[in-house]
Amino acid sequence: MPQGETTVTPDDGLTTRQRRNRPVVAIHYGAGKGKSTAAFGLALRGWNQGWSIGVFQFVKSAKWKIGEQEALMALGEVHERTGRGGPVEWHKMGSGWSWSRKGGTEADHAADALEGWREIKRRLAAETHQIYVLDEFTYPIKWGWIDGEEVARTLAERPGNQHVIITGRDPHPALLEVADIATEMTKVKHPFDTGQKGQRGIEW
Repeated sequence: MPQGETTVTPDDGLTTRQRRNRPVVAIHYGAGKGKSTAAFGLALRGWNQGWSIGVFQFVKSAKWKIGEQEALMALGEVHERTGRGGPVEWHKMGSGWSWSRKGGTEADHAADALEGWREIKRRLAAETHQIYVLDEFTYPIKWGWIDGEEVARTLAERPGNQHVIITGRDPHPALLEVADIATEMTKVKHPFDTGQKGQRGIEW
């Protein structure tokens, strides 16, 4: 696709501008590194367009701050002071680390995740944000805490111009069906394989 040219012209009755500006659902999945990193990169692009950004993390500890959170929240403050860019909200939707189950029982985690999804549904209905990053959202769906079919229907029927980016491994088939962009990150090599632990500025 040189210079962004498409390979097909669908017979959908839309103008080129209308088709170009349709909101997208993007899913970044797979075993490779970079799923969340890519999603936050799109959030940065949205901020630069003056869009409202809503980030919702589903299996991160509320005590753990990643670099993208600090950067995006700082950009939110820039918007509040100067009007540049767009507003930013960042929410931790789970009770703790997904793999240790600290901070509550599995029922607590499931209830928190479900309420997080319900809040996102309310915001989609109200057209609160232009970009939603649902970070590691595939996991509570995979664990049965949130209905994947319901999520897919909600995304397919969302009003307005709202872009939704979902990250995590093993996405529900219904999510892939409604996605406009689905990118699988395939691990070829990773420092973890040679015993190197996560590095500041690379993992967080």
